[in-house]
Amino acid sequence: MGYGVKLKVWGEYALFTRPEMKVERVSYDVMTPSAARGILEAIYWKPAIRWMIDRIHVLKPIQFENIRRNELSNKASVNATIMREVNKPVYQHIEDDRQQRASLVLKNVAYVIEAHFELTGVDSSDPGKHLAVFERRAKKGQCFHRPYFGCREFPVSFEWCDEIPDSKLAGEQHLGFILHDIDYSKSMTAQFFRAIMLNGVMDCRKEVVT
Repeated sequence: MGYGVKLKVWGEYALFTRPEMKVERVSYDVMTPSAARGILEAIYWKPAIRWMIDRIHVLKPIQFENIRRNELSNKASVNATIMREVNKPVYQHIEDDRQQRASLVLKNVAYVIEAHFELTGVDSSDPGKHLAVFERRAKKGQCFHRPYFGCREFPVSFEWCDEIPDSKLAGEQHLGFILHDIDYSKSMTAQFFRAIMLNGVMDCRKEVVT
């Protein structure tokens, strides 16, 4: 049995990177289910529950904007040699390893995440308690860490939603294959689904392909 919630989220920018783009960052047209799950988990998560995304409601017209962002070109190396040098700190100096990359990001986004959680069976906790805690935390603006739209520099504002606002989008739009989630039980296998947005609503309860 699932226990449903609705959460309104919005922000100035968003970047849900397409994995087929190798160097430059290009966003999907809409938020991915995995990004939506990450937002819910930032507000409330316990080992006893698993968040499942049902629908994503796109409230505003889809707008893109080109920006340039500073990134590190390499990851900090933490190998055995460095770890043995106990008096030498492990760090990476951004001035020595900075590069600029173009990004095609979404601008002025707003969504309603419609989701439910399922019990994982790790304990005998009351599902009503989890639902009440999530609602209380969402209404107070509490979170374990600040949720973000794809990248940490694009923070999310959120609020509890009783009724879903009307979308400004109409008609049917085929969005192609979109990342659904990552299956960590199968060596981090990427799962995709064929997304269709109807009158601003993307149904995420689709059969996924790997």
